[in-house]
Amino acid sequence: MKKIVYLFALFFITLSGVLKSQDVHFSQVFETPVFLNPANTGFFNGYFRAIANYRNQWSPMGKPYQTIGLSLDGGLFKSKKRKAFVGLGLTVFNDKAGSAGLQKTVALLNVSGILKISKRSVFSVGLAGGADATNGNYSKLTYASQFDGNTIDPNKPTGESVVYRQFTTTDIGAGMAYEFSKVKVDQDHDDAMALKLSVGAFHLNQARQEFGAGSSYRLPVKYVGAITTLYDFEDTKFTVTPAFVIQKQAQAWQYITGTYIKYRTATGTKVTGQKTVNAIGFGVFYRSYDAFITKLVYEMGDYAIGLAYDFNVSGYRTATQYKGGFEVSLRYNNLASSLFDARSEFK
Repeated sequence: MKKIVYLFALFFITLSGVLKSQDVHFSQVFETPVFLNPANTGFFNGYFRAIANYRNQWSPMGKPYQTIGLSLDGGLFKSKKRKAFVGLGLTVFNDKAGSAGLQKTVALLNVSGILKISKRSVFSVGLAGGADATNGNYSKLTYASQFDGNTIDPNKPTGESVVYRQFTTTDIGAGMAYEFSKVKVDQDHDDAMALKLSVGAFHLNQARQEFGAGSSYRLPVKYVGAITTLYDFEDTKFTVTPAFVIQKQAQAWQYITGTYIKYRTATGTKVTGQKTVNAIGFGVFYRSYDAFITKLVYEMGDYAIGLAYDFNVSGYRTATQYKGGFEVSLRYNNLASSLFDARSEFK
């Protein structure tokens, strides 16, 4: 156990540096677990999970960033009798922005090994690998050399020697995660407490970004550290889920932190062995040097819908008029509501 704690501490120490450039990110950190770390693949209560995300950022600028993400994952060979099982998943996202419609499409296959260290502790390591395609309509780009004093004339020579092109590379990521949890069994609702630590790295192969022939620029490694928690207030219908996520890429870094407060509107029954939990939650988060984020989530047993909106407070707010990004997520978690069955097999 001391070795695990040491590894996490060493990884977090490397996450130091100010954010000026960053990979694609979503505001709803609880709805993008596999995007944050491949070790989260299959690491949840239940057997199958599917999450779809959509984000529209900086719409006042006319050509906003639009990001679509999809993750599918589950646990193979899960059983109460087994101390270890395998997680398998797929993540896909597409990000598009700007007048040239510059877009990146990434598809990664995720696999993890999950070990039940004890009744309350679980440890996981994960790998991700796949393809990364970048393209756009570069003919729509305009340059300062085409400005005639009044307007941009797209027919004027650009003076640029670079011939931009589409390209596809490979992408590799890895990570590990540890969770400690305990549950107090009650007749109408189990009160749970959980703490999860995870660290991961993406673009480990630092693929060359060949926008032009002979380009030597390589995509920097991105490091991600996360602390996510859950705490049910005993004998109440309230739950809080504080979280802290930090990301570092080259000299840029960024963190997001905040919490949900959830209220259970229905708790179901133990009699059938199925315990359907319906809850509504409101959250406030902060992304460093960028935005305050308000969030709303409604959970209906195996299903959930989440909404988020970023209020931009950075120096860019003059252009955005304090408007940041709108985000929506849809989640299906098979047997998430069957806490007695799913938790007993997972733990």
